[in-house]
Amino acid sequence: MNRRKKAWKWNILLMLALLIFTPNQALAKQTAIQTTNQSLIETNAVSAILVDVQSGRILYQKNIDQRMRIASLTKIMTAIIAIEQGNLNDTVKTSDRAFGVEGSSIYLKRGEKLSLENMLYGLMLRSGNDAAVAVAEHIGGSVEGFVYLMNEKAAYLGMNHSHFMNPHGLDHEQHYSTARDMGILTAYALKNPVFKQIVSTKVKTAPLEGEKWDRKWTNKNKLLHMYPYADGVKTGYTKLSKRTLASSASKNEQQLAAITLNDSNDWNDSIRLFEYGFSQYIHQVIIEQNQPIEANQSIKEYKGFQLAAESQFQYPLKEEEQKKITSKLELNKPLSEKKFKSGQRVGYMKVYLAGDYIGSVPIQLLATKKETSLSKKIFQRINGVVDTFTKDN
Repeated sequence: MNRRKKAWKWNILLMLALLIFTPNQALAKQTAIQTTNQSLIETNAVSAILVDVQSGRILYQKNIDQRMRIASLTKIMTAIIAIEQGNLNDTVKTSDRAFGVEGSSIYLKRGEKLSLENMLYGLMLRSGNDAAVAVAEHIGGSVEGFVYLMNEKAAYLGMNHSHFMNPHGLDHEQHYSTARDMGILTAYALKNPVFKQIVSTKVKTAPLEGEKWDRKWTNKNKLLHMYPYADGVKTGYTKLSKRTLASSASKNEQQLAAITLNDSNDWNDSIRLFEYGFSQYIHQVIIEQNQPIEANQSIKEYKGFQLAAESQFQYPLKEEEQKKITSKLELNKPLSEKKFKSGQRVGYMKVYLAGDYIGSVPIQLLATKKETSLSKKIFQRINGVVDTFTKDN
C-alpha cells in the first residue's frame, strides 16, 4: 500500500474511532474538574456536588463554591495525609490532649497505644476525635504541625477555598471548605487503595489495651447498607454545620463521589445523585492504549516507527455528547533519526468535548511491524519474477 493510501486509511480509522471513543483512567494530564450546567435533579443540601472519581468531571452541582462548615468530613484530609506520610504499622500513643478532646470518640485511654492503621479505622468508621488528635500528633509532631500539612496539601490539590484549623472538624470560624474542594479531595483520596479499603469497611475489630476483648466498630455511613453500590466515605455533623456527608458508589467500573453540605435528607439525596450519574453518564473509551495515530509529519520525521497512544483515555459522557469529541495531535520538536527508539514519548493527543479541553494522552514511538500476510508474500514474489524477467530482457 503506498503512503497516500496508508495515510488515508489511518485518517479514516481515527475519525471513526473518535465518534465512538469513550474515556478512561490513563490520562496523562487531566483538568481538575469539568463542570456541566445541566441537572435533572435537585437536592435538599445547601451545597452539593457529584463527581466522576476517575476523570474529575462534575456531573451535578449546587452552590459548589459557597464557603461552608464541613464538620467531620475534615477527617478525609486527616486520613489521606496519615496514609501517605505515615507507616500503618507504627504505634500511636494517646496523649492527654487526644484523651481530652470533645465530641465523638472511640474512647481511647490516656497513654493507650494503638497501631496507626487501627487509629485510622477508628477515625473514619466511628469519627473518633480522639483518634484524629492522636494521629495528628504522631504524623505532624503536634496538632499545629499537622494542620500546617493539611493546608499545604489543600493548596497542592487546588482546594482554593478551604482552610483547616484542626484534624477533626469541630467548629472554628477559620475552618471551612466548599463542595467543589471536598469533591476534589474525596476523588483524590479514593484513588488510594488503603483509604478506599478503610472507608468501604462496614465492621472492624481492634485491640483494647488491658482487656481480653476487642473493640468492635460499625461504620456510621448508613449508605453502605442502604445502597448496594455504596463504598464510602465519611459522615459529619455539628450544631453549626448540620448534616454533612461525603459518599461514594461504584457500578460497572465507574466510581462516583457525592458531597452534600447542610442536608437534612442526605442519605436519600446521595442515592438520587448516584442514580442520576450512573444513568446519564457512561464511561467511554476515547483512545485505546497503543492505538496507532497517523500524522503527515510522522511519515518523514519518524521513519520506521508508528505513532501510538501510550495509554488509554476514558471519560464519562452523555449519549448526545459522544459526537462532540474531537482531538488534536501536538508533536514535540523533530529529533534526529539516531535518537529514535521504541517507547520514546514524542508528543500528546489532546482531547476536547464541544471545544473544551478535557484531557490528553502521551504519544510514543513504536517500531513498525513488517507485514507478513500471504497476499504481501505473493505480491513480493510476483514483483521479483517481473524484475527478473525485465533484467533478462
